[in-house]
Amino acid sequence: MITPIDVIRQSMLRVKCLKLRKYLEGARRAQAVQRRNLLERVARNASSRFGRDHGFGEIRSVADFRRRVPVSNYEYHRPYIADVMQGQTEALFAPGTRVIMYAQTSGTTAEPKHIPVTERFYRQYKKGWQTWGTGAYRDHPAMLRKLTLQFTSDWQTSRAPDGTPCGNISGMAAETRPFYIASLFVLPALVNRISHPAAKHYTALRLGLARPNVGMVITANPSTLVEVAKRADREKESLIRDIHNGTLSPSDPMDASLQQSLEPFCKADPKRARHLEQLAEQHGRLLPQHAWPDMDLLAVWTGGSVGMYLSQLGEYFGDTAIRDHGISASEGRMTVPLADGRPEGVLDYASHYYEFIPEHEHGSADPTVLEAHELTAGENYFILLTTEAGLYRYDIHDLVKCHGYEGQTPLLTFLNKGKNFASFTGEKLHEYQVVEAMRRTCNELQLEGSTFTLAPQYSDRLQYFLILGEKAHAQCGDGLAERFQQHLSEINHEYGDKTESGRILPIRLRVIPEAAWTKLREQKSSGRGNFEEYKHPCLTRDLDFLPRIEALVQSLEPASAC
Repeated sequence: MITPIDVIRQSMLRVKCLKLRKYLEGARRAQAVQRRNLLERVARNASSRFGRDHGFGEIRSVADFRRRVPVSNYEYHRPYIADVMQGQTEALFAPGTRVIMYAQTSGTTAEPKHIPVTERFYRQYKKGWQTWGTGAYRDHPAMLRKLTLQFTSDWQTSRAPDGTPCGNISGMAAETRPFYIASLFVLPALVNRISHPAAKHYTALRLGLARPNVGMVITANPSTLVEVAKRADREKESLIRDIHNGTLSPSDPMDASLQQSLEPFCKADPKRARHLEQLAEQHGRLLPQHAWPDMDLLAVWTGGSVGMYLSQLGEYFGDTAIRDHGISASEGRMTVPLADGRPEGVLDYASHYYEFIPEHEHGSADPTVLEAHELTAGENYFILLTTEAGLYRYDIHDLVKCHGYEGQTPLLTFLNKGKNFASFTGEKLHEYQVVEAMRRTCNELQLEGSTFTLAPQYSDRLQYFLILGEKAHAQCGDGLAERFQQHLSEINHEYGDKTESGRILPIRLRVIPEAAWTKLREQKSSGRGNFEEYKHPCLTRDLDFLPRIEALVQSLEPASAC
């Protein structure tokens, strides 16, 4: 039976599809749109202290902008943002600008980054997600009558000195959805406030498995989907019991008052519990593909290092379609993928102003800087952002590849963070090369993809260690390092030449407990980010990474140590 809310959603989708068509038509005029965005932003904030310091009042062109404003990073902006957080918004913005929260993320120093989310920035953020969502529902209209399970995090984990909330922007978006959209989502906003990842995932499963009509699951990292799916089977007895009894009993710690507030959402459903029990008996496991057989879409990152986990999703979610939800960070959404199974997305030309530095010139004194319409298909670039968050020519260190164009707008995929690059002796290793070498190795040895990191050590000569969990090592033994090195040498001839000549020693294997990776993830995301959005480094140039892992292993319970 079609309900009034179904009619509203279908009508809204038709309207949104018209807007999407106009958005794609506008991609033919992206150059003009981009320059207008830039000059309007500069003019609006000319009276800010940053604007005065950089002569915004004299900027009339892209060339003027580049002369006045250097390519920069967060540390360049930090003093201005610090003053904004004290309530001095005119340090970065025009008078009357309101900062509604700070998107908090890890920085390159001990201090986290705080990205000011202004009302304009937030509207652009939501509009980018709406454009993505329109494409997803256009291609999977059955999802309009199903539910979505989305993992987000709290947007109020702390407060700035002026009292403004700091946290995850996706959490605020989840709490401010319009009613006709909010009813599509399984999890109440309260779940975002659960700080312990395991308790949060258990709660999401407790509420999600109780609903048979989940059509889409959204999270940042596919590793989260794998972890949640394994937990569904591992804790199926407790989950089924909670669904039967109308209770919530995570084995991991949860704030008592928060758990009590969630109880009204945990209705008893003996019939659903019996069905889940039958599914577990029938299949010998309880997996998402059993509980939600009509699922349409998984929305996750698919580029960069996270691609290692994509091959595992079929085991847990069946043949459900996968759609990348775009290159995004606390600093802003950058691309909008509009097709399943393809990581490239349309650059979101209508929001930020973008510049690009060719990969081989990144870090040079006077690099070539290109606008979005000037990229070459097949080439790699680093992105510079100028946004409504008060960031100007901000080097986010994202390496992307151009796959072609939609009008004047490039189609981009994420390769890796610039910091995930190593070249001590000219080997020029990129994380995406390391991930591809591991993918080939796993295919050759018929292994399940696994968490790993390639980390350097140096004594008299350079050597890389392949740090691997115990379970992965148990599948393949010590021969994996040799196979991996062979594939890496085939992909990167500079690396191959230097290992052949002895300048780089052969890769050695270091096996660690699986729990060490979980502990690392918790440490990196604790207090400053989103556990689900943590990007595990498959390559690091940090010479202290292996010693830190060794110390972390030593800190685990003796029973877990190698």
